[in-house]
Amino acid sequence: MTTPAQSANTTAPGPGDIGDRADVVVVGGGLAGLGAALTLVRARRSVLVIDEGHPRNAPAAHSHGYLTRDGTPPLELLRLGRQEVRGYGGRIIEGAVQSITPLDDDGFLLTTREGNRHRARRVLVTTGLVDRYPHLPGLRERWGRDVVHCPYCFGWEHRDRALAVLGTGPGAAAQALMWRQWSEDVVLFEHTAPGLAEEERARLAARGVTVVPGEVEAIEVSGDSVVGVRLASGEVHPREVIVVGPRFESRLDLLVPLGVQVVEHPLGIGRQVQADPSGFTGVPGVWVAGNVLDVTAGVMQATASGVTAAAALNADLTADDTERAVLAVRAP
Repeated sequence: MTTPAQSANTTAPGPGDIGDRADVVVVGGGLAGLGAALTLVRARRSVLVIDEGHPRNAPAAHSHGYLTRDGTPPLELLRLGRQEVRGYGGRIIEGAVQSITPLDDDGFLLTTREGNRHRARRVLVTTGLVDRYPHLPGLRERWGRDVVHCPYCFGWEHRDRALAVLGTGPGAAAQALMWRQWSEDVVLFEHTAPGLAEEERARLAARGVTVVPGEVEAIEVSGDSVVGVRLASGEVHPREVIVVGPRFESRLDLLVPLGVQVVEHPLGIGRQVQADPSGFTGVPGVWVAGNVLDVTAGVMQATASGVTAAAALNADLTADDTERAVLAVRAP
């Protein structure tokens, strides 16, 4: 099957210039943004995607759970997605949007760090999130490899290995019990988590999960592998994989000035935008998708939310097109 166009101009206007007004500017070119852009360009909408090029999952060797693409490297998924969007005439440029300003004509002006300005009738923000995890030696270096957070993303790859769950919040026991599905050798390090209730301890014991008290001081790394967990006491426990429950912080700097509502996720694990199921924020013309909308969304859920938002955006634009057409016919 061939697409309507095999290439598209990806050159941004020069500093200070304002390009043609797009129907939708998508801020963030991850899977949510690209999923939305593909849907919109296939609906014959003019679309510009502006992306900084720093995907959250870049450290991971593979993406999992994405139907028909399981095991594909994250950057390869993005390459394929960009190729498909461009094949239908969508524009994708590299840049960092610094502000989104409502205009009197019911549209928006987006200004980038590079000094470029772009006009849009509607805006979709898919800027993702930042993982806030403990600052422990060895942890950052192994993030996305043998320091992980999501069992559905990494559980199969680390099945039957010696797992350490690092307690950082009230959900530590539940996290350890979840990971027990993938390995019989799970140790919960209490670290900075609140004290475990007796019922939690009983459940962990029933599932064969060992609980180790005391704060963790460092993740022990040898060569290219995690080899253990070192406590503040100096005691070292051999482990192969570290499970962390980070706090998820959606990138909201562009949205708060527009008046969107920010709420805590029901599980108390991070902040996200309050929006309806389509991603509409309640602020006219502004939609969100991906981890800005739901901090727990994986690659497939994020892509789906972009498609959902795109359908709603197209419906909104269709209504606007129709209203303008009626007014033009009725004008004297």
